[in-house]
Amino acid sequence: MSTENKEYMLRIVTPERVFYEGSVDMVEMNTSEGQIGVLPGHIPLTVIVKPGILVITQADGERKEAALHAGFAEILPDSMTILAEIIEWPDEIDENRAEAALRRAKERIANRENQTDLARAETALQRAMARIEVLKK
Repeated sequence: MSTENKEYMLRIVTPERVFYEGSVDMVEMNTSEGQIGVLPGHIPLTVIVKPGILVITQADGERKEAALHAGFAEILPDSMTILAEIIEWPDEIDENRAEAALRRAKERIANRENQTDLARAETALQRAMARIEVLKK
């Protein structure tokens, strides 16, 4: 692939729909290894997506943000595919519901008992925080 190419194809798919498909300059997201930014020409890589904000810089320079909850991403030099469990644009998020989920997750973590699944509570907290953060931007 030529290093002069400044864009690549991004496709984001959920079990319900094709969430996004288009030419992009860069994608930023959280992974199990930390936050990454993917530019054209990236080495082939497969990563586990963690809850957080997905930032898409489109080929026209416009930035879009979405709350990405979990999934996998296949990164190739000229394309990227994200298989997302759940991903939401800001206008698809119910702020009151997200804030209630945040309170519940914090409560479960703070008052955990032996039967509390801590990893599940922490994931719920990360998802709620991602939803609220994308709404605030």
